[in-house]
Amino acid sequence: MQDYAAAHAAFRWQVPERFNFGRDVVDAQAAHNDRLALVCTSDHAATERLQFSDLARRSSQYALALQRAGLKTGDRVLVQLPRISAWHTAMTACTKLGLVPVPCIGMLTAKDVLYRIAHCDAKGVITTPEHTVKYADAKGLRVRACIGEAQGWLNLPKESQRERTDYSGVDTDSEAPAILFYTSGSSGLPKGVCHASRALWAWRFSSDYWQGIGEGDLIWCTADTGWSKCGTGSLFGPWGAGSAVMVHDGVFNAQRRLALLSQEQPTVFCAAATEFRHFITMDLAGVDLSRLRLTVSAGESVNPEVVLRWRELTGVDLLDGYGQTETLMTILNYPGMPVKPGSMGRPLPGSEFEVLNDAGDALAPGEVGQIALCLPSPQWMLGYWNDPEKTRANLMTTLRGERWLTGDMGYQDDDGYFFYTGRADDIISSAGYRIGPMEVENAIMEHPSVMEVAVVGKKDAERGEIVKAFVVLRPGFSPGDDLVQAIQQHVKTSTAPYKYPRDIEFLDALPKNPAGKLLRRVLRDRDA
Repeated sequence: MQDYAAAHAAFRWQVPERFNFGRDVVDAQAAHNDRLALVCTSDHAATERLQFSDLARRSSQYALALQRAGLKTGDRVLVQLPRISAWHTAMTACTKLGLVPVPCIGMLTAKDVLYRIAHCDAKGVITTPEHTVKYADAKGLRVRACIGEAQGWLNLPKESQRERTDYSGVDTDSEAPAILFYTSGSSGLPKGVCHASRALWAWRFSSDYWQGIGEGDLIWCTADTGWSKCGTGSLFGPWGAGSAVMVHDGVFNAQRRLALLSQEQPTVFCAAATEFRHFITMDLAGVDLSRLRLTVSAGESVNPEVVLRWRELTGVDLLDGYGQTETLMTILNYPGMPVKPGSMGRPLPGSEFEVLNDAGDALAPGEVGQIALCLPSPQWMLGYWNDPEKTRANLMTTLRGERWLTGDMGYQDDDGYFFYTGRADDIISSAGYRIGPMEVENAIMEHPSVMEVAVVGKKDAERGEIVKAFVVLRPGFSPGDDLVQAIQQHVKTSTAPYKYPRDIEFLDALPKNPAGKLLRRVLRDRDA
């Protein structure tokens, strides 16, 4: 996108009345311009490469097998599969049949999946043999489907072989429930975020504008299949934009990641900020990134130091992006648009945001408040599943219209760039000053000894709270009083002195949830 302002001004949503992702994207690509759709690498199996026509046929067979087994349009179905082609096939099959898939990460326990089944009244599950034991006590399931053999379970690949390969799917209303993501539950029980079929259509635009992908591209998004970022980054967005997708079945290993970048030559790479923090400490001299034209990151903010260092090492831009499970990718940096390190970027064309105070007034540039999405938006969820009160609690009606309160604090500059300062409940109040943890973290990350850092407020009798930093050091550095003082002095000279961390604790690793997001509450609880 060469001219953001022109693109944003000209954009108009043209949401179709009917949209079925399996039929209108996968089958359509196979019929009109069949080509590479999916590359699956693995630490446990040979690499698999599939065309759109392969996925169209297999998803039709999966859909009909699930229908024959007893699933009906509108049924919720847990999909607990790793990053393998069966996940893409099963998810596409669900859209064809009008089922509502509930993606689940492999690390979920029996308690976790039973909660989801009960909460959304799921009628089916699709998983692998090793996970079937988690569903032994599940109630109300009509269909238990497995990618392989398991006693009492439907062998979905085997049974699907008897079905037709040309099932076109149901004619889905764009407002019909299409997918149900569960939040990480970092503050209470996980919430079910239900998106309509229109969202599966709309997510292609972030792939287009943010990543600039289309036919001829291969995008590798490392997100786990249970998270919304995988849906947008490894399925709905890229295929909707016409790009091929790469996934890897294996645990995170920085050296292995770099080897796969050399081996498979993706043109776009999407990973969490944590991964890039590892990469910039490594020797990249032997890594072939000749086809890599863009890297992007979402899920947690990328510190400016990481953005700059990655560019120095690789010559490839690292574009940060912002989204929520409830809205997905909506504030982004774009190719061709100047990057301001530390900024989330500017709203996706078709999306409008404001920064609000507690009264709902739109704040001026530079003033910190809560970031809010202007509704309606096809990317916004239908609501929290079976919880209209919780949905309404995050909505605000202003004189300018309805707003979705993200719970994230930040500000907008004079050029329309948004900057994240922390969650609403993460703001530190110290001796009358309000301090956003991100601004302190960005300053600390500039110190050469620091690999990762998290900042929280610590209770203090005199100041109410003080700034406390938890630091993970780079190899070759050791904790000590001298290093504490050096980091503190660095912060005092790189940002307002009152923001410096009065307490620094060194850790081997920061606590994170399975999605890789920092758990600040765990750190706050250490000093409670």
